[in-house]
Amino acid sequence: MNRDEALNAVKSRIKNGNLVKHMLAAEAIMRALANRFGEDEVEWGLAGLLHDIDLDVVNGDMSRHSKVSAEIAGELGASEAVTHAVLSHNERHGVACASRMDKALFCTDPLTGLITAAVLVLPGKKLAALEAKSVQRRFKEKGFAAGANREHIARCSEIGLTLDEFIEIGLKAMQGIAADLGL
Repeated sequence: MNRDEALNAVKSRIKNGNLVKHMLAAEAIMRALANRFGEDEVEWGLAGLLHDIDLDVVNGDMSRHSKVSAEIAGELGASEAVTHAVLSHNERHGVACASRMDKALFCTDPLTGLITAAVLVLPGKKLAALEAKSVQRRFKEKGFAAGANREHIARCSEIGLTLDEFIEIGLKAMQGIAADLGL
């Protein structure tokens, strides 16, 4: 499977444009993390791109979410490493994050939401204007972007990054695809 095939599969299965943008953001961050750690950027990117491909199918049933995504990813030709990362990003299944890719996807998923929320409160709503220190301040505000699980984001320490480093990498990655995100 290549990236274009994965993106076409996402776009054919996910009707919510904002969810597609979230998956693109996760892909960008995962690719940046892979680059940082000398890992396979394509493979890590696929994990980010495909991780929520089942959300229209499971219709909000989080007990099925990620199981179905992993199955779809496997059917599309994703590697076992990618399907495991996709499966383990939803902790409801009790599947431990074992690899660095698994752990990276787990903490990347909520980071995209925090960064997106931080940019949407800016007057111009542009990623180019957002600074990492602003995201770091927003991280500390419990009521801000409450759906972005801070404990999950903070598990970036399990992949060898400080919170500040992780936010910086994530923000730069999303800034790099700002046009695709409409931000």
